[in-house]
Amino acid sequence: MGGLYLAGAIIFEVFGTISLRMASTGKKNWFVGVGIGYLIAFGMLVLTLSTGMALGVAYGIWVAAGVALTVVLSKFLFKEPLTLIMGVGIALIGGGVLLIEIGATH
Repeated sequence: MGGLYLAGAIIFEVFGTISLRMASTGKKNWFVGVGIGYLIAFGMLVLTLSTGMALGVAYGIWVAAGVALTVVLSKFLFKEPLTLIMGVGIALIGGGVLLIEIGATH
């Protein structure tokens, strides 16, 4: 169940961040999405931790997946760059989180 809560936390955090970008373009109504997205994201992160998932693992996955999804969505929604170097950075973040996950099981 912790994985489902974490997936929800990631989705709502990305929604909040994308809403923040929309609000920065002058569409002030998107601030409601920012608040709702982050509030639900943190609530779901609390639920994730309550299932016994380690904080370092949960937070690492949450941040890495959030960064990756935000960068990819920003490319399509806002025409922001997604370069090879950025892709390598995302892969390195993912690799670091994987090492944390592996290390947490020993």
